[in-house]
Amino acid sequence: MTPTDIKLHKKTALLELTYSDGGIYSLPAEFLRVYSPSAEVRGHGQGQEVLQVGKLNVKIDKIEPVGHYAVRLRFDDGHDTGIYSWEYLRELALQQQTMWDEYLNRLRKAGERREPLATGVQVVNIMPLKH
Repeated sequence: MTPTDIKLHKKTALLELTYSDGGIYSLPAEFLRVYSPSAEVRGHGQGQEVLQVGKLNVKIDKIEPVGHYAVRLRFDDGHDTGIYSWEYLRELALQQQTMWDEYLNRLRKAGERREPLATGVQVVNIMPLKH
């Protein structure tokens, strides 16, 4: 099902999809990023998926149409290779809660976090060294 309207809410990092059946869905940029249909995320076959970590603050910079069947989302972390078909966007909209719970569970099992790693962190040894 093709959305009748797509809006990008940059301040809240939400992609809003409206459908002719009255459905309106708001998909967070982080959710769209970690479920990108790109080979970088999905891999090249079953079991080759790459867990995306540290994407809590990711934003969508741009939406580009791809023919009459999809859009390409460009994220501010440089990711821009996923082509989101209308069918896949609808699946994400309808399965958002289940997929999000699965993602959070995979993060926990891997000992990873949604928060990006701090950059420029200086490690300081507070224990005196023994000579």
